Amino acid sequence: MSTETGMVNAYVEGSVELNPEEHEMIQRRKALMGPAYRLMYERPLHLVRGEGLWLYDSSGQAYMDAYNNVTSIGHCHPAIVEAISRQLGTLATNTRYLHATVLEYAERLLATMPSDVGHFMFTCTGSDANDLAVRIAQSYTGGTGIIVTETAYHGITQAVSSFSPSLGGNVPLGPNVRCVPAPDAWRNDGDVAATFTADVTAAIHDLERHGIKPAIFICDAVFASDGVFSHPHGVIKGAVDAIHAAGGLYIADEVQSGFGRTGDALWGFERHGVTPDLVTMGKPMGNGYPVAGVAARPEVAEEFGRKARYFNTFGGNTVAATAALAVLETIQSEGLTENARDIGEYFKDGISRLADTHGCLGEVRGAGLFIGVDIVTERGAKTPDAGKTTRIVNGMRDECILISACAKAANVLKIRPPLIFNRENADQFVQALDSVLKRVG
Repeated sequence: MSTETGMVNAYVEGSVELNPEEHEMIQRRKALMGPAYRLMYERPLHLVRGEGLWLYDSSGQAYMDAYNNVTSIGHCHPAIVEAISRQLGTLATNTRYLHATVLEYAERLLATMPSDVGHFMFTCTGSDANDLAVRIAQSYTGGTGIIVTETAYHGITQAVSSFSPSLGGNVPLGPNVRCVPAPDAWRNDGDVAATFTADVTAAIHDLERHGIKPAIFICDAVFASDGVFSHPHGVIKGAVDAIHAAGGLYIADEVQSGFGRTGDALWGFERHGVTPDLVTMGKPMGNGYPVAGVAARPEVAEEFGRKARYFNTFGGNTVAATAALAVLETIQSEGLTENARDIGEYFKDGISRLADTHGCLGEVRGAGLFIGVDIVTERGAKTPDAGKTTRIVNGMRDECILISACAKAANVLKIRPPLIFNRENADQFVQALDSVLKRVG
């Protein structure tokens, strides 16, 4: 799942001049919704419509959405809108009744997974899915220990926020949680896979030393909130072997890296040559409709099901299942995974070429249409520059292109355009980024 480290590109009241309508809406938000919500960008956006790659504000200005992983096949995709509308006008009910679409989706989804993954359980959100996955894993292993990367984000429920360190110091980690550095091959010499394995192994031993049985190692395939560490392939395999040797399970969080995003395959974990015990998914699964789920090895799910009932009023309702099926069919029929691979390489190459004239560009990394750009004060020293990163994000917003930032040092541009992104869109983005970089220096 995703978050912005410290919301470095957030609106700060009083920092910019707003028109009367914007000011009035912000005051209403504060009065009605309280202080916990944040608005993105130094100058907030008032969006009223979306179509394909584009979002439109109240004046009719179009913005390229190169960040939103929710509507990953494009805003208001006609096939998804039609499927949801049709089903909502026919039947909307839950999984305590028989319905063919729920079964068809589970069957189609599981057919894309390794053969060892054979059960599927529906939830509403990615947070919900990770919460359920933890319950299943802890029931199966009898342990409670959880290992995550040090800037990971996996959700907002009480349980899941306790192992989402990117939420910040005011959201305490659980005493059963251990954090390890993500595998940053650009800043660390040597065998980063071996180092990552050693770090996870050390975390396992530390849990055991404190009388905590390891239960879970969880990560997404590109370490999205840590800074988009997409390579090398297979970097997590040793860590997965280590957690298995300790009697724990590996959860692949595919909320950000799944459904064709990385271009290698439908699922991000496939690039590492591992088979997860549990796979969690959400956001892009319904292209905006709230649907998520957990895929599991049958023996793992069986232990949980024997001990406890599971029911979710909206998880797997008929409309959700219909939306999810339409999304999966669209990704497959329109070749969007392959498009992410091909356009992603073209896009990444275009951004990389800007490094020849802009010294603040460090490593440009990513897989498919998931790209991270390391912003530094000086390329040789690889020193993170969070301030310049914030200026670039807001500069791109002024160019009517929406991105965000991530990483422990808040210095990595996080770029995730819809899977329908094409070469013309990529060229427009690179040209705008070039202009912004010239302005910020």
